[in-house]
Amino acid sequence: MSKIQVMNDTLANKIAAGEVVEKTMNVVKELVENSLDAQSSEIKIELIDSGVKQIKVSDNGIGMDREDAHRAFLRHATSKLKTLEDLFNIDTLGFRGEALPSIASVSNVVLKTTDGKIGTIIKVDGGKITEVEDSDLAKGTTITVSNLFYNTPVRLKYLKNLYVELANITDYINKMALANPNVKFTLINNDKVLLETSGDGNLLKVIYAIFGSEVAKKMIEINEEDDDYLITGYISYPEVAKSTRNSMITFVNSRLIRNNALNRKIIEAYHTYIPKDKAPIIVLNIETDPILIDINIHPTKMDIKFSKDKELYELLTKAITKKLEKLLLIPTISVRTNTTVEEADNSLNKENRIDLEEEEEQKDKQEYETMSFNFDVEEESIEYDDTKEETNTPRIKRLYPKGIVHMTYIIAENEDGMYIIDQHAAAERINYEKYLKAMSKEEKETIDPLIPIKIELPANEFIMVKKNIDLLESIGIKTEEFGTNTFIVRTHPTWFKEGYEKKSLTKIFELIATKEEFSKEKFIEKTAITLACRMSIKANDYISEEDMQYLLDTLRECDNPFTCPHGRPTIITYTIYDLEKLFKRAMD
Repeated sequence: MSKIQVMNDTLANKIAAGEVVEKTMNVVKELVENSLDAQSSEIKIELIDSGVKQIKVSDNGIGMDREDAHRAFLRHATSKLKTLEDLFNIDTLGFRGEALPSIASVSNVVLKTTDGKIGTIIKVDGGKITEVEDSDLAKGTTITVSNLFYNTPVRLKYLKNLYVELANITDYINKMALANPNVKFTLINNDKVLLETSGDGNLLKVIYAIFGSEVAKKMIEINEEDDDYLITGYISYPEVAKSTRNSMITFVNSRLIRNNALNRKIIEAYHTYIPKDKAPIIVLNIETDPILIDINIHPTKMDIKFSKDKELYELLTKAITKKLEKLLLIPTISVRTNTTVEEADNSLNKENRIDLEEEEEQKDKQEYETMSFNFDVEEESIEYDDTKEETNTPRIKRLYPKGIVHMTYIIAENEDGMYIIDQHAAAERINYEKYLKAMSKEEKETIDPLIPIKIELPANEFIMVKKNIDLLESIGIKTEEFGTNTFIVRTHPTWFKEGYEKKSLTKIFELIATKEEFSKEKFIEKTAITLACRMSIKANDYISEEDMQYLLDTLRECDNPFTCPHGRPTIITYTIYDLEKLFKRAMD
């Protein structure tokens, strides 16, 4: 008897379900993607117990006739791929025809759909169609999935707790709403509305609904294109950066993707604007010809490959840096009242508190409804400096020092308000840009020390430096071997801090010795950051008032005076209005 047997469809679908359906979010994802592919403008997701008991997805899309409704539960049955060529020109979210039969094989499913001519209801239990009947002609499709994994209890056991499952679903629907601002999304769990968008096409209103008004007001619109790609969406001010990359949301042709290389390029574009352990909030959609991408590399269809990735990365970097370079990025201190809850309770009776809460809700609703108008006005306060490249006008007004706190923080003022400047961070930024520009020049300004400087290294470090000796020469350091594991430096740049020449050289040699591969650009960047940090004045270093003024004047001339090379702020401000609020001279 033959040992090799062909699997029956039920078993094959259950195995496929292990790849497609791991948690409740996967079910929601597949059903919502089908609704989007059906050209729906309204999608409603209703959950019971985070989807473990029931998931119901309703849409107003084109629907199906009875024959298509039957075929939808067959494995690899799809209307989206017909030929091999179609596989390389995919413009839909789903295309494999695995999701619905896989879901149906591990749950109870009820499909209600109509194409406008005939309504159909199909009931499926564990992958087998048990009932087919007529329904009304209400536009669109509704799929109800109940008792997920009832016939595969091992998988049910490995579902996370209800809060985790709900968090995963909410996160996914949030991202789908951001990808499709022209679609009205409603997410409900146990009769509680978790998200509701307007579907009017205003992406900023969706950002407001998901992230809140404080973040929405700190978003910058992006619109950049070349022959192959169009990048649109919003990026955040550096000051609202997050500690994880979960808020870096990217789409390709409105498909949610995960691409580590793309995320790295975005973070690199924010280099020196945010600390290295932070990530900006990003909502970007990349539109391109489907033939330039490959999404058929993983069952989730979230991994993606670009055939012209270099061009895309260059366009993305250009789009982000161009916006950041034109922004006034001094963080403003928000003034908060210190009234305690108990004081508030004593000063307001219950009736007044309810009235105030309702008034606040009404104000929030009004702000949401007029989002496009309010935020268009808000952009005036972003203070783009379009004349900077032509006139070299400093990006901040002149500051006048008035004192110093804890030998670290300079207090300064101008006609706009009061400023606090971190003297070390400011000096770091000044030196970083000075060193970066000096090392990037074609013609290097060098000096021959009266006594050559000797640098002795461990054998392994000596070998690495010898391998990359051309990097040293590229920034004006001329050296030669001098005995065992030793170099002698006969020429070095003039911008080395006087008296710290050997320390600077030692740091540069250490940088080369700790990396196996070094591009010239990365080497110059890292050298500038390291030397700026080591050679700048520190916290608790005494500086005179003249030194403070020179520091502030030089900081104004920097290309980016707002952060140190590590992304920490150099300067924060209290506006005159903030100060007046603090001292009750101005009231809301």
